Amino acid sequence: MKKLFFLSVALISLLAACKTSKPATASDKPVDPAKLNGTWELNYITTSRMPFKDLYPDKKPTITFEAADKKVNGNTGCNTFIGVYAASGNTIDLTSPLALSRMACPGVGETVFLDALKKANTYSISGKTLSLQAEGTETMRFEKK
Repeated sequence: MKKLFFLSVALISLLAACKTSKPATASDKPVDPAKLNGTWELNYITTSRMPFKDLYPDKKPTITFEAADKKVNGNTGCNTFIGVYAASGNTIDLTSPLALSRMACPGVGETVFLDALKKANTYSISGKTLSLQAEGTETMRFEKK
């Protein structure tokens, strides 16, 4: 009986020693959702083959988070938008319908921006940089204004 006990303890210890864990990344670390508060200006987007300056030749998109009310608003580079969001830890949900002004916009920049916002499901903040990710891949990067 003692041999079985010691064998069980040894086996459990061996399994625990072999366990590996992945290192934490920026998107794995919980973020205080209040850090989203404020206005952020887009300076990088990966969801298009067009150069950034061609997508937004006149005005860069912005997004403003009002953490206390869970409201979001901004500019697509052409039209303004307003809506709500949810954030907890490092997850974010921007899939609620946004109210959008209806000016005619040249190019595809607005569509690219709105599609990337809807796909974002995690975020990280490093200094004055907000990164939005979709399925673990950064799709948008903003600078705090």
